[in-house]
Amino acid sequence: MAQSQTVPSGQSVALSEVLEDVVGGEDWLRFRFVAPQIARDGGTVTSEMAEADFVHLCDSFARPYLLQYGLAPDVVVISFMDRQVAFGASDPDVTQFFEAFRIIEDACLLDVF
Repeated sequence: MAQSQTVPSGQSVALSEVLEDVVGGEDWLRFRFVAPQIARDGGTVTSEMAEADFVHLCDSFARPYLLQYGLAPDVVVISFMDRQVAFGASDPDVTQFFEAFRIIEDACLLDVF
């Protein structure tokens, strides 16, 4: 995992992986972060508190990543999991939050789907 970084909610998150995917004919790029503080038992960060974290990571992490690697996905997804779980795996004990964005004119815009 990448070095941890602190986000606006005050929690520390670490990049787990970046995945490319095609959903409904659109290119998606998923940034998956481990965020232990979202855990149902003992966590201190709610989904509402994490909203600013998603925007922050899209602007400060995902956008520079896209520029660095010359990528232009249709959708960028930022996701949090309280502990590592394989993408697509079902584990009812793992808490996960996510938000999707479209990059329009060099800005992250929340994509309501």
